[in-house]
Amino acid sequence: MRKLVTMLMLVFGLGLASSQSIYYDAYRSSNNDVNWQTVIADLLLSNTQKDQLFALNNRYTDYNSWNRYYGTNPDRWRTDRYSEIERILGADNYIKFKNKYYKGQNPVAFYNRNKNNEKVYKTYKKYYKKQAKKGKHKGHSHGKKGRIPLTV
Repeated sequence: MRKLVTMLMLVFGLGLASSQSIYYDAYRSSNNDVNWQTVIADLLLSNTQKDQLFALNNRYTDYNSWNRYYGTNPDRWRTDRYSEIERILGADNYIKFKNKYYKGQNPVAFYNRNKNNEKVYKTYKKYYKKQAKKGKHKGHSHGKKGRIPLTV
């Protein structure tokens, strides 16, 4: 019995880590799939905006740094990232950016749609929803009031 429980914990733990790395891979793609030099040139961004974009893109240089921040709520990276890009670019430039790289679609919706195709995500969210009901894994609010820890 003890071996069975250990085996289940190991398999579930590996599945959970794998699902988080899928989120991280999507995060990295959101950085790497955009030619930021072209964005800067096309939108005529200032040096300050350029520096802020590069700082944002280099914020989480590896999985461990990303996981420390988003580990308990990996869905949140999309909203955080794209609201920060909108703040840096400004509303008009953000619309131009969105039209060029996401065909006018909301980037958060773009990544959510791709995410929902993965069975792993459903398992991950189900587990964390259960944990949240038990009072564990409440997510990071990082000073933002009213943040819901899990997206359902």
